[in-house]
Amino acid sequence: MRNRGFEVVKGYEDKDIHLPVRKTKLAAAYDVEAAEDVVIPAFKLGQKPVLVPTGLKAYCNEDEFYLLFNRSSGPGKRGLVLANSVGVVDADYYGNESNDGHLFFAFYNFFDHDVKINKGDAIGQVVFQKFLLVDNDTAEGVRTGGFGSTD
Repeated sequence: MRNRGFEVVKGYEDKDIHLPVRKTKLAAAYDVEAAEDVVIPAFKLGQKPVLVPTGLKAYCNEDEFYLLFNRSSGPGKRGLVLANSVGVVDADYYGNESNDGHLFFAFYNFFDHDVKINKGDAIGQVVFQKFLLVDNDTAEGVRTGGFGSTD
């Protein structure tokens, strides 16, 4: 029985994508790498965040979700901050019909110059969690899309 883990997303099978790992036995997070070279331009008002592909999807139990976090060195060393502070990814994002559950990190660059992320650079972390429901929860919706599809 599978509980939780990572897989390479469709279209990236031959791109040498590394599955995330924890670096120490007490680490809570799995380190994630960029799947492609991406340039994050210096921030300007009105600019949209840049989505950095990971080439990964993740699966977990129905009563779980996972969180996407920036690396602690991201803001100080690279000027990069996550556009949504923390990404919350539901179990039903896995394998969705529009993007197969592809995980992206959405970055802004607050340096005064462009920042290049190279394929294989560590860009973020994933932490798996359980969640609780309120007494009279009645959610029965079914996900039909990918990134940002539940709004």
